Amino acid sequence: MAEIARLKQENENLKKPATRGVISYKVSDKGAVSVYGLGRFPVTLYKEQWEKLLDRGDELRKFIADNDSSLKKKEAGA
Repeated sequence: MAEIARLKQENENLKKPATRGVISYKVSDKGAVSVYGLGRFPVTLYKEQWEKLLDRGDELRKFIADNDSSLKKKEAGA
């Protein structure tokens, strides 16, 4: 019965219109962290991968700044 209630709630959540610009997180079935709201599909990495990426945040920001003229920006609503 608990599983049926959970599936009904999940179904109701899926019926709600997607809120653009809202970032949310979920633990995937395989135990990874999925980030929703960045694009059409979630970005899913395991804990260790997120930690490695977050530890290098300053380096990534510098790379983006250094390559700004070559990088494209996604248009809003696209």
